[in-house]
Amino acid sequence: MKIHKEGFTSIIITTIIFLASVIVIQIVSKDFHWLHGILYVSFIITWGIVVYFFRVPKRKFVFDENAIISPADGKIVVVEKVIVNEFFRNEERLQVSIFMSPLDVHMNIIPFNGIIKYFKYYPGKYLFAWAPKSSLINERTSIVLEKDSKKNALIRQIAGALARRIVCYCKKDKSFNQGEQLGFIKFGSRVDLFLPLDTKINVKIGDRVVGGISIIGYWD
Repeated sequence: MKIHKEGFTSIIITTIIFLASVIVIQIVSKDFHWLHGILYVSFIITWGIVVYFFRVPKRKFVFDENAIISPADGKIVVVEKVIVNEFFRNEERLQVSIFMSPLDVHMNIIPFNGIIKYFKYYPGKYLFAWAPKSSLINERTSIVLEKDSKKNALIRQIAGALARRIVCYCKKDKSFNQGEQLGFIKFGSRVDLFLPLDTKINVKIGDRVVGGISIIGYWD
C-alpha cells in the first residue's frame, strides 16, 4: 500500500501539530497524568485516520474496451434517467452516482479510454454528498470523456460536507487510458456518471463498487 501524493501535506501538518502538542504538554506539565495518555492516544488515532484516508492499495485493474469501470470506491446511490443540461443540452442520460464515505479510497479512476472534450470547475456549497441537490450546487468539477461520438460520459466529482478540496488531473483535449488517475477528492464525496441511454448498466442502488475493478456498465 502507498500513500497518495495529495496526502503528503495533510500528513505533514498533522504530524507537526501532534509533535507540537506533545512538546507543549511536556513543558506545561512534566509529570505524566492519565489525561496525557488519553491525549496521546487521540493524537495517534487521528494521525492514523489521516494516513489511512490517503492510502492507495495495490490493485489489478480491469482493462476492457467494451466496459465502463468504476471511477471510485463507494456505494451506488443513484441509477436513473435524467435530463442533462451541461454540455449535452437537454439530452436524456443514465445517471449512476457513487457515494464515497470518509473510509473509502478517494482516488478517482478514468473509466474508459478517451479524450477530454470538456472541463469545468464550479465553486459551491458543501451539502452532504448523498443529497440529490449536491450534484448541482456543491463544489464540483465536470468533465466529458469521449471514446467516440456515441460512447461518451459526463463525469462529475462532487465535494461533500467534509470534502474541501477537489483535485482533477484532466485537461481539455488530453487523452487518457482506462485505469489512469482522474483525480482525488478529500474527505467524503461523490462521483456522478451520465451515460448514453443504450449503456447496459451492470449495477443497482445499494451495490458496493471498487474503483478500477467493478464494472459500471457496457457499451451497447
